Amino acid sequence: MVVRLINKYDQLKAKELIEENGFTYEDKFDAMFGIFEDGELVATATRDHNVFKMICIRDSHQGGNLLGELLTELVNSCEFTNIKNYFVFTKPDRCQSFQYFNFHPLVNHEKLCLLEYGNGLQSYLEQNRELVREGNNGAVVVNCNPFTRGHQYLIEEASRQVDHLYIFVVREDRSIFPFDVRFRLAQEGTAHLSNVTVLDTSDYAVSQVTFPGYFLKQGDDQQTIQMEVDLHLFGKHIAPFFNITKRFIGTEPYCRTTRIYSETMHKVLALYNIETVQLERKNIGSQPISASRVREALKREAFETLKDLVPDSTLGFLRSPQARDLLTTLKDYQRRH
Repeated sequence: MVVRLINKYDQLKAKELIEENGFTYEDKFDAMFGIFEDGELVATATRDHNVFKMICIRDSHQGGNLLGELLTELVNSCEFTNIKNYFVFTKPDRCQSFQYFNFHPLVNHEKLCLLEYGNGLQSYLEQNRELVREGNNGAVVVNCNPFTRGHQYLIEEASRQVDHLYIFVVREDRSIFPFDVRFRLAQEGTAHLSNVTVLDTSDYAVSQVTFPGYFLKQGDDQQTIQMEVDLHLFGKHIAPFFNITKRFIGTEPYCRTTRIYSETMHKVLALYNIETVQLERKNIGSQPISASRVREALKREAFETLKDLVPDSTLGFLRSPQARDLLTTLKDYQRRH
């Protein structure tokens, strides 16, 4: 019988089981489940929002019904919280096991397989079908935390090189500026461009779904593999739907992770005949414009500086009461993006 692992002792046993099998334990999850036999924990699994992770069954108990029992409990916990579609990562040789339970693969990587339950990706694409344009189109994937003159410059330059440009705003809310604000500021900051469409990424770009650090074996180049999964999903599913033949990125002088992502992008997207175009960042003074630079100025309430860093639409928001409510959180915010 599957039970919820609530107390620290049982969770410690789950951690031991996971690490004994060479995987990295992550303490971020919404629910943890386990199966005991004669007092010994023989299987465990967790759910982090809509991602099933750390699914581990002792070798001595492989091949039975334990996987199905764990998945049933994970799915039930999703339905209880009104989550409609969910994802799982597994080894390539275990991909078929999950397909028996109505999961279907989105990305097959040499290190892992990403599968989805339900028709979330197809539903996402169908919801945006009216936005599809013929021609040689481009894409920019942005977080916009918040939208800056740097974002605006990149989008303006990219829009000149394609028939239509799609701006995918990262939906996942792990930034100081919430998604609805980031999305609105991107729309307002590009409203003057007739061949630009702004839409959200849903779960299908730069999200916890496409960056599965918890699954990868200790010693794997986790960061690169995570990026490859994200880019394969974009190249295989999203780009062809929107007739995207170019993806644009800016140069990155500060963040090593973003630089590696850019390098990986060239390699992976070329497999799908998608050109990666890197454009020079826009500078103010001797420094490139960045969202982190904007946030630092906002912390100081340096609005004269902000005038140079953000378009009028963003500046108007930064002066608003809603933005002032973010200042307390911003004081402790450490992330670059």
